[in-house]
Amino acid sequence: MKKTILLSAVIGSMFSLNAFAASISTAEVEQAQKKWGEGIVEIGKARDAKKAAIEHIEEFYAFDSGQVLFKPTLASVDQFRGTKKEALSYFIGQDLAEDKGFALAPYTNVRWENEGIITDQDSALAMGNYFFTTKDGKNVKVEYTFGYVKDGEGNLKINLHHSSIPYSN
Repeated sequence: MKKTILLSAVIGSMFSLNAFAASISTAEVEQAQKKWGEGIVEIGKARDAKKAAIEHIEEFYAFDSGQVLFKPTLASVDQFRGTKKEALSYFIGQDLAEDKGFALAPYTNVRWENEGIITDQDSALAMGNYFFTTKDGKNVKVEYTFGYVKDGEGNLKINLHHSSIPYSN
């Protein structure tokens, strides 16, 4: 009887904590997007781009807590980047032959236009266009879908990143 009551209390407290956990808000997603864009700009300005890119990946991507589905914009041979090392190569161009260092452009700004954001208790999805402003003021339009989860400290981390150049015929 005591074991049943104790087990019921433990299970009940787990569900109670989950029920009162803060769900992901649209504002949190928008703030994460803003910071991610600022991080891309900083990589391009950094004296040590590798260090800046590593910090960017650790701050924004969920590689440390699970699988990340990453399909970068300018990747056609090695289309998917499932590890930190592969993501780093995409951002600064070090390991895979097709990688030229996307974040080294440098960009001066990243502007987001969300088509929609879907949030729930423990995840969020955002889809739309983002625009990378080059140093000569040109805006490069890219389509994206990002997925987010919270880490143990309540920070949003990207677990899905798909981006592509808009279709043209």
